Amino acid sequence: MTAHEIHLASRPKGWPTADTFAHATTELAAPNDGEVLVRNLFMSVDPYMRGRMNDVQSYVPSFQIGKPLEGGAVGEVVESRSADLKPGDVVQSMRGWRDAFVAPASGLRKVDTRVQPLSLHLGVLGMTGLTAWVGLNLVNVKAGDRVFVSGAAGAVGSVAGQLAKQRGCFVVGSAGSDQKVNALTRDFRFDAGFNYKHGDIREQLAAAAPEGIDVYFDNVGGDHLEAALSCLREHGRIAACGAISRYNEEGPVPGPRNMFLFVTRRLTLRGFIVTDHVRETKAFAAEVAPLVQSGRLKARETVVSGLENAPRAFLDMLHGANLGKMIVKI
Repeated sequence: MTAHEIHLASRPKGWPTADTFAHATTELAAPNDGEVLVRNLFMSVDPYMRGRMNDVQSYVPSFQIGKPLEGGAVGEVVESRSADLKPGDVVQSMRGWRDAFVAPASGLRKVDTRVQPLSLHLGVLGMTGLTAWVGLNLVNVKAGDRVFVSGAAGAVGSVAGQLAKQRGCFVVGSAGSDQKVNALTRDFRFDAGFNYKHGDIREQLAAAAPEGIDVYFDNVGGDHLEAALSCLREHGRIAACGAISRYNEEGPVPGPRNMFLFVTRRLTLRGFIVTDHVRETKAFAAEVAPLVQSGRLKARETVVSGLENAPRAFLDMLHGANLGKMIVKI
């Protein structure tokens, strides 16, 4: 069988472009004992993939030039030589950016096909949702907290804000367009939202949360972090999930100018990597899956069709074109 793949063609300096990617085909060998052939149905594009394009030491290995990119995917078993999986089973893997692959069944996770669309296993019920859930838990978000989420209309931010609302919090979010801000309050039931492109972020946050905030869920870094520090109350907490505003910088950038507030307000910042918490997936699913199934937690997706359009979907995601989770339907 011939598989189509997306490879890393070159390491980007600054923002990636279409030339960062290359399209390739490869011949797949028949499965050996214990292996399965899988045809991918959906794949995920995520901000962390930008860091893996650099040739630097990090918490995950760098992508290799001339090799397929990797990421979350959901696919259907076509052929099996494993007792654990049969043709027609749907599985989750980290073998995205290709339309088919052969792999050991032991490295795949069977998913519940009653959950539709299947892409939800890559979003709100996958690593995206787990990331939001873990971040809130690490800073002990509880009823009565006033929570600010940056990048709030994106995949992780939209889930984090909704889960905080479920816990009885006041939630305000920032986003990069009026359409997204409307989605925050209309679809995701945030208490307030603002367009960070419309003016000073600190002033807009202070207006949206005049009593200050207790928790900042940081997906953006940079000027959002500086603004949040100004508005955090004593003993405030920060869950440092990402800093997408800095992923494409070519050199060092200044940090927040008000870091001394960590001392005077006795603040706590907790960084985390979601893969350190995979063992908590069962507890996460037990809490979040019923919320999704009942409609109390909304899952929004921006879906791009065609593996050949995966690079464009990735670039659009980095530029903030997605509402909710960016998904590629293969």
